[in-house]
Amino acid sequence: MTSDPAAVAQAQPRKPMATARRVSLFEREIRIGLSSAAVEILFDLASILSEGARESGGFFGSTMVTIDLARATTLVSDACDAATVKRVAELIAADPRVRDRARGIAAAEADRLAGARLRAPQIDLRARASGRHLHLDIDVSDHTPPEATR
Repeated sequence: MTSDPAAVAQAQPRKPMATARRVSLFEREIRIGLSSAAVEILFDLASILSEGARESGGFFGSTMVTIDLARATTLVSDACDAATVKRVAELIAADPRVRDRARGIAAAEADRLAGARLRAPQIDLRARASGRHLHLDIDVSDHTPPEATR
């Protein structure tokens, strides 16, 4: 008789897989998204750089929101590495809270640079990761005359 556990396991006949007799009516899935606290932390750590000017009766500009995730190390339980930044960039693109907040920042910056409130700004948002940095690139254009400054 052998005392090798692997040999004993191979020698014993295996039981057949159980047949499912009942199934659930519900499908379950795991969804991963940004927490509300994460959105606040990300924007609290953001650096904002904007440029733009009026040209040919319209406004053209861009705002870059840069977040150094390494600065969040003491605030979050997740690793603040390049893989996390990449995942956050993917999630940001689909998060309406982040899009709305970033668009609000870009619109306010465009109003400031234009010297007046833009009437119908067109805003395009892209998120990308670069190492431990997250970048939101926001382009703003407006082809309507400005409102009077109040």
